[in-house]
Amino acid sequence: MTTLDPAPAPTPSPAPVPHPDTDLVPLCERLLAELRNEVARADGKASVLVGALGMTGGVFSGLLAGRGWTPGELSVLGTVLWWVALAALGLSLFALLLAVLPRYRSEQWTPGRPLSYFGDIQQAVRQGQLETALGDTRRDPTTGLTTALAELSQIVARKHQWIRTGLIAFCTGTVLLPASLLIG
Repeated sequence: MTTLDPAPAPTPSPAPVPHPDTDLVPLCERLLAELRNEVARADGKASVLVGALGMTGGVFSGLLAGRGWTPGELSVLGTVLWWVALAALGLSLFALLLAVLPRYRSEQWTPGRPLSYFGDIQQAVRQGQLETALGDTRRDPTTGLTTALAELSQIVARKHQWIRTGLIAFCTGTVLLPASLLIG
């Protein structure tokens, strides 16, 4: 009697391996969209805080100007707190304006590199290389996208640092200013 060898089980064909660069493009595009939204939110927060700072300054100025008051009427401690409060509010305005200040990449675009933001496009146009640069970007979209991700994430981090500094200075100033008046 002969034994039949069982037929070997068919081996599954390996799944096609996606090109690593092509695989990253949708992820990079999603992250870029999220970063752009975060830039807009950060700018909105800073703008609201600048408005609040303006209202605070206006209220205090209006109250004190109507009474003919001067900081010279304060005690030494009150005067110190008054000037520290004004310095904090000045720092707050400076920091919040830096948060909304447009930022540009310091590195210049060079031919052969993909385009990653509007400054690159402007430089490519000035050099008469726009069509070539667009072709380079099409051939290697991931490099342009990852460059844009790195740059935009730095911009978002810097905006948040300035907003944090501005908010802390604003809160400090709005507490110390009336405290200086109460101390007298």
